[in-house]
Order: sequence, then C-alpha cells, then structure tokens
Amino acid sequence: MSGPMIEWVRSICPFCGVGCGFLAGVERNRLVGLEYLTDHPVCEGALCPKGNAALETVHHADRLLHPLVRKGDGFERISWDEALEGIAARLLDIQRDHGADAVGFLASAKCTNEENYLLQKWARLFGTNNIDHCARLCHASTVAGLARTLGAGAMTNPMSDVAHSDCIFVIGSNFTECHPLASRWVGDALERGAFLVVADPRVTPVVWQADLHLRHRPGSDVALLNGMMKVILQEGLHNEGFIAARTSGFDVLRQSLAAVDLAAVEEITGVPVAAIQEAARRYARAKASVIMWSMGITQHTTGVDNVISLANLALLAGHVGRPGAGLMPLRGQSNVQGACDMGALSNFLTGYVPVTDAERRARIAAQWGTPELPAAVGLTVVEMMHAAGTGALRALYVMGENPMITDPNVDHVREGLRNLDLLVVQDIFLTETAELADYVLPAALWAEKAGSYTNTERRVQWQPRLIPPPGEALPDWQIIASMGRLTGWADQFDVPSPEPVLAEINAVSPAYRGVTQERTQALGGVTWPCPEEGHPGTPILHETRFATADGLGHLEPIAYRPPAEQPDDRYPLVLTTGRTVLHYNSGSMTRRSKALLTRERSLFVEISPADAAQRGLEDGQQVRVSTRRGDADCLARVTSATAAGVVFMPFHFAGANVLTNDALDPTAKIPEYKVAACQIEGLPR
Repeated sequence: MSGPMIEWVRSICPFCGVGCGFLAGVERNRLVGLEYLTDHPVCEGALCPKGNAALETVHHADRLLHPLVRKGDGFERISWDEALEGIAARLLDIQRDHGADAVGFLASAKCTNEENYLLQKWARLFGTNNIDHCARLCHASTVAGLARTLGAGAMTNPMSDVAHSDCIFVIGSNFTECHPLASRWVGDALERGAFLVVADPRVTPVVWQADLHLRHRPGSDVALLNGMMKVILQEGLHNEGFIAARTSGFDVLRQSLAAVDLAAVEEITGVPVAAIQEAARRYARAKASVIMWSMGITQHTTGVDNVISLANLALLAGHVGRPGAGLMPLRGQSNVQGACDMGALSNFLTGYVPVTDAERRARIAAQWGTPELPAAVGLTVVEMMHAAGTGALRALYVMGENPMITDPNVDHVREGLRNLDLLVVQDIFLTETAELADYVLPAALWAEKAGSYTNTERRVQWQPRLIPPPGEALPDWQIIASMGRLTGWADQFDVPSPEPVLAEINAVSPAYRGVTQERTQALGGVTWPCPEEGHPGTPILHETRFATADGLGHLEPIAYRPPAEQPDDRYPLVLTTGRTVLHYNSGSMTRRSKALLTRERSLFVEISPADAAQRGLEDGQQVRVSTRRGDADCLARVTSATAAGVVFMPFHFAGANVLTNDALDPTAKIPEYKVAACQIEGLPR
C-alpha cells in the first residue's frame, strides 16, 4: 500500500530581504523536501546556501513548545491562559503606576506584515510610541536619508533592473555573501559590458568581479562621495537638464563642493585621486547607472549623511527614475521593508505617517476607534536598552528579536534587560534574550502560519501556512491579538486570521490599498505603491516626479565628519563587522543548521598579514579582541582580504557585539557598528 503523496507548495525563503521563492514538499504535516522555483521573478530557480538549508530548523529539537514562566534561575511550563493573563495584568499595573511610556515593544523583520501591523497598533493603543525593530540597527539611515531627498525611503528599482545598467556602483555591500541572488543580475549586466565600481575596505567576493576597487577607510564614505561629485562638476559631467527640471538645492550643493579638495579626500579615504576620478567619470557618463548599498553605508553615526550623499550623486548625474538607473538599498531580513511599511518604528505610523503629524495621526486614530494616539516620538531599540538600565523603561515585550546578540555593547544590554520589572519574549527558540525573560511564549515560524512579506524591492508576497506549529506554539498574530484584547481593546483585536488584517492595512496605508491577498498570492506578488486594486504596481519609483511635497529631488550639501571613535595607542586597529554567506543575523536559525554550522562553527576575526606579524599572530590561533566596551575570544584568520589597520568580524555569534559602539546617528538613531577602535592579542597556545 503506497503512502501519502508529497504536496509541493510555493513558499518564500525566510532569510534575507531578496525574497526568493521555492517549492516546499509537505507530507504528513512535515516539510520533507525543497525544489527550485524556476519561474520565480526574483531568483529564477536559484537559492543561496541559507535558502537551501531553510527547512533544517523547522522541525528542530530546540523548538519552544509551551509557554514558560521564570522560576528562580529556570523556567516552569504554564498554560496559555496563565501566561497571557499574567502578562496582561503586569503590563496594566506598570501602565497605571508609571505610565504607558514605561513599556517598550520590539517588532520583528522575521514576522509577517500583518503581525508587525498588529504589534505596532497594540503599542499605540496601549499609549506609547516605544515600538521599534531591527531596521533601526540596519537601514534606519536609508529610510531617513531617502525620505529627506526623494520622499520615499525604499529601493527605487527592482533587482532584475540591474541587468540593464551600464555602470554599477556598489558601496558598503558584500551582496555576493549577504544577498547572493542579487549577484545574478549584476552578472547579467557585466556580461553585457557594464562597468562595476566597488567601494569597500575589504576585498570581498564582490570586489573579485570589480573593474575598479576603491579601498576606502571605514567611515570615510562622505569624503569619497563628495570627491566623486567634485569631479563630476569640475568636468561638466552633471545632467543639467535633469537638475533644472527635477531637483532643488543645486546651487547650494555646488558651492559646498567647490570647497572640496581632492588631495584632502585622498588623505582621508586612502583612495588615489586618479581612482576617484575614474569612478566619477564611469558613473556619470554611463547611460544608466545604479547605486547598490547595504549596512557598510548605514551603520555609522553618519549613516543618514552617507545615504543623502548617495542620493546627491544620483540626482547630480540624473540616474534616477529610469530602467537601470536608481538607488538600491539591499535590505537584510525577509520582512524588514514590510515591518517599516507597517509602522514598526518609533517615529512613524503605518504608511510612514510621522507620529508628530496631527492631522494624519488623527485619521488613523479614527480608523482604530480611539480619540487620540500618542504624539511624542518613542524610544528606539538602543534607546530602550539605555532606558531599561536607568529604570525609565520598566517592561519590554519582544517579538522575534534577539538583542542579546544583535544590539551593540551587549554587556550594557544585558544590564538593562536584567533591570526590567517585566521582560516577555515571544520566539521560536530559547534565544540568548529569552533566557533572561520572565515569560517566554512559543511562536510559529514562517512555514507554520500565513501572511504577507515585503522584500527589498517592495514586492509583497503571500506565504501560505504549510504545516501546523509544534506543541502549543501559536502564530505571532494570534498571540498579539490575544494580548490586545486582554489589555482593553477587544473590538480592535477580534482577529480570526491574517486575511482581515491585510484588508485593514489596505484601508490605512495608501501605498498598500491595492495589495490584496489575491494579488500577493500570485507568483511574484505585487510591488507597492499600488493605490487601488486595478493598479499594476510600481516597479520603478520617481519616473516623472519624486514623492516629496514639491515633487522635486532635494540636493543637500553634506560635510564629512569622522567616526565617533578613533584608534589610539591602546586600541590602534579599526574593527568593522558584517555578515557571511553561511549565517544569518543573530544565528538563532542558521547556527542550528548542521549543513551550515559544520562549515562555519564559531566566531572569527580577519586580520591582515602585516598586523598579524606585528603582533606575532598566526592563522588559526586563538586571540582576544578588545575595545573600550569589552573583549571577545575567537579564531584569527590572517588574510590580505583585510587592509592593514582594519579587522573584520561577523556578528552572527555571541561576543561580536560586546565590542561594537552604541554611539548613534543623531537622526536615524542607528548605532555605529562599522567603526570601533580595537586591539588584538594572542592567547596562550
């Protein structure tokens, strides 16, 4: 007698923001196989190592199965009713005694649009704008910088459009490892004869493909970009017609760039003037040029300045709003774009409505059935950790985030979390953050619930429920809806499924008005803005006007500012951090994949041969990396991929973010992960 047939169902990769699709094989309520989806418009049948290992964590033995409450140094299993009612009672007590702003909420770029929408709605109805998520740690600078210059803080073109670019300028992105499927489109462009310029302090796999490598010093991006724009103006390569018709602020920018000295730029960046000139000429003279970046640009105290400078460069050359010409921030997590769109940010409501905008805030309040919503900008991720340490924040509700690995200056984070009156963590595993919690709630992961996700190119796709969750685990939307009802908003959280939540999102956010469930279920979904159901979606932004109030792109002069922390005699090296191809974010999923972990098991630091020789270090030796915030022990990898004076460490393992700097960009409030003064010493063999 034959067994049941395997059902193959379209699914979305749960890792980076590229949004690749694949076919998941379902048999007896288990995922038993994975097949490539050759007609998917993003990946065309390819997957990276993480995507190929996506099923490994679904049925992992470490999955959380039951609600837990802290008992001494451990946990005790309790019922869902006990957990939810206990959490609600304590939150309401804290609200009554200390005010709603004594409570913070962390949303998740791993959860669906509907779940992030419900969590931020609950936070606002509870009375606080203390709602944030990991976009604050990766692309908050992009949202702020592009909103200021172009009016929309999102990628302007689909990734496939890169194949039509004549010049590709990559800065602060190792997409071959971090967003591997983006590289296929770059490869197509290179086969057509496109010119690839890469600005990166390291020699990454992206650099291997480059026609020109600008190996600038970490934190010198604004100086480099100002140097390129200086060359463009000096040589008359700017697009006068585009500037006159579609921008404002050109005269002020031109005056600012007149004072830029290319010799000084070379001194700051370490990049020869001749290389800066070639990069500028290649970018400006091409028929269609695109700029691609990631956290190497954004994770600085000057992150917003960096993004504005990229927008200045694109506007100056007229490379916006056309096929193959645009600005392409590569988002890190599967739904970081969607979580931002939903309003899981301390300064924006759904649809990027500023919390300070009284008229538009009142409109959303009316839709949510409340006379008013909080008007003061809330605390960001890092600010919540500081407030927890001082006692200003008394409770924190965490959905699918792991700040004990991902936040900077982790020892300080630990102190803050331990100082809280109440820490609730809702997750799929007992993460490093969950280990500190008062209550732990078991959540369903991507394959065990339905909902929509928005990828880095604004493509909204539907993830169907493939299998039931294990044990007593529940979808995040269901848990949040229960908490909303128990804290006083029964009518607003009467949610039977994710589908009506998406319908509510359609009503609240104009860009999502035509993003219906039916359209997101189609292969490849639909790209916002999609203002009505009959609208085809908008793959390319800013074709005729920008999303600013006056419809113009705003040029804004930016002066170079050095990083917040400089090397000195005690800490003479610069530490920078990033991703690797085998692991993902905090590693809570990929470090449970045997296929990935066997190839990369633990924390390491890359150091140049010159710096290693100076310290008597050998490849493979155990070393201690120290900064002003703490130290971490790891394996040394001696490699010329890293320049002298600079060391690199992946942030997927415990220890890395003990070292990083929690100094913030003044606008985006993003921490400076990419520059920290450090020292390395060998440990006894």
